[in-house]
Amino acid sequence: MNVFATNIVLAVIWSALLGELSLFNLGSGFALGFAALWVVQPLTGSSSYFFRVWAWAKLVVMFHYELVVSSIEVAWDVLTPRHRARPAILEMPLDVKTDAGILLVTNLISLTPGTLSLDVTDDRKTLKIHAMFADDPEALLRSLKSGMERWVIDAVEGDE
Repeated sequence: MNVFATNIVLAVIWSALLGELSLFNLGSGFALGFAALWVVQPLTGSSSYFFRVWAWAKLVVMFHYELVVSSIEVAWDVLTPRHRARPAILEMPLDVKTDAGILLVTNLISLTPGTLSLDVTDDRKTLKIHAMFADDPEALLRSLKSGMERWVIDAVEGDE
């Protein structure tokens, strides 16, 4: 049984011991199971599971941060008389390789206000993006590659 399945089983057992199958009990059981599995990791062998959980948590937190910051930036531009928008269509070379990774990168970019994924080329190596604030296109592409794409690669592809 892999480490994730073991963690799920521990969460369900914890919830059963508490006598109520609730989201809070499952979440606390998952966290306690994660900690227990991390402590016994030297006995069971190393696993990329712990890095992946950290990478997914980082992806969720950082995406929400980007969402709030870009929402404020777009709202400020819309509500103030001086418009800073300099839209452009950019081509971002993709380092992410899996279909799931490409899907996640394109959707996270589209969900962030001010950016929109337009198309992925047939060879799956380039993503076309419409950016609302493209004063410095190279800096924007560097930011997307070192931010969102890197977080997705860590979470989805891990050490593959």
